[in-house]
Amino acid sequence: MISKEFLKAGHKPTLLSAFLYFDMSFMVWVLLGALAVHISADIGLTPAEKGLMVALPILSGALLRMVNGVLVDRIGPKITGAISQAIVIAGLLIAFVLKIDNFAGVLALGLVLGVAGASFAVALPLASRWYPPKYQGVALGIAGAGNSGTVLASLFAPSLANMFGWTAVLGLATIPLIATFIFYMVFAKDAPNPPPAKKFSQYMAILKEADAWWFMLFYGVSFGGFVGLSSSLNIYFNGEYGLDPVMAGFFTAMCVFAGSLFRPVGGGLADKIGGVRTLSIMYIIAAIALVTLSFGAASVYLALLVLVIGMGALGMANGAVFQLVPQRFRNEIGVMTGLVGMFGGIGGFYLAASLGLSKQALGSYQPGLIGFACLALVAFGGLTLIKQRWRTTWGATLENVRI
Repeated sequence: MISKEFLKAGHKPTLLSAFLYFDMSFMVWVLLGALAVHISADIGLTPAEKGLMVALPILSGALLRMVNGVLVDRIGPKITGAISQAIVIAGLLIAFVLKIDNFAGVLALGLVLGVAGASFAVALPLASRWYPPKYQGVALGIAGAGNSGTVLASLFAPSLANMFGWTAVLGLATIPLIATFIFYMVFAKDAPNPPPAKKFSQYMAILKEADAWWFMLFYGVSFGGFVGLSSSLNIYFNGEYGLDPVMAGFFTAMCVFAGSLFRPVGGGLADKIGGVRTLSIMYIIAAIALVTLSFGAASVYLALLVLVIGMGALGMANGAVFQLVPQRFRNEIGVMTGLVGMFGGIGGFYLAASLGLSKQALGSYQPGLIGFACLALVAFGGLTLIKQRWRTTWGATLENVRI
């Protein structure tokens, strides 16, 4: 809850700057997914090529999160964010001016848009460093709410593409990006007394911890499922149910909104009943939803219902993962945020790419959906194996916190 004391703490202009930067970055990170139907119709893409097109920005963003994490340590979050925003704006403007009309050009743009997806590793420390420990949850919740930018892409990009063409949307997208960049440069400030830069060996040392790999798996499933579906559902609704691009965008936006809305709910539920229990429940719900969807829904509205439930469960799982990570790795939270975020993006790349490949090879999305449902069950099995150890080791040292 946002209290009067919270409003007096920290630096509100920086917090707002972090939110806007994150929001606009996530909007353009999934822009190719929102425009996928138009792009495919224009340049003629196979299902596998469509899957790769929407998956590549996710993979690029995942890998660049670690790069941005290192840069934040070395040159500070504000400058790192400024450089990232400038690269994305320049990439979109170049693509707009050149009017890219081939698959190679679209893939090159996808790599650039991955820089926007790496904003996760910049916006969160930019806001977090201004606030004391007791307000970290609220501050990170506000800054992290920027993942709702994925909804904006699904809502507006298809309509604008109908009116002006999809290449024009690339140029139009830079208008809010430039406005955000100006606001960011004027109002965002690095917090005083930043933590010392980490050595590269510290990033590698954390990989010796088995629990770090478990968390990477858990977020790879939860966030990977969320962002992979966010990028692919326009294609799914258009191809499976014949929705026009605008209506497919509206349906996608409803699904994405559910995943974004329920993320803080998942964190709150984890506080009450424990992160492990919350994650276990959400993985089962998500797996059931994906398997159900794989057999085909009788109507688009039934498919929408199943997807809203599944995306809501994945969103809640995202919140639950980040209820647990700070408890286990409180002294390495910066490193873990980068690693866990990277694997979240890798999971999204796998899901989006596998859906395209399965559709092309077998004429159905079923293998891709069931494959990811199996990953959710693997995550559930992992939680079942380790929950007792967690609760009797590091979990037993926590006061008033349920894991």
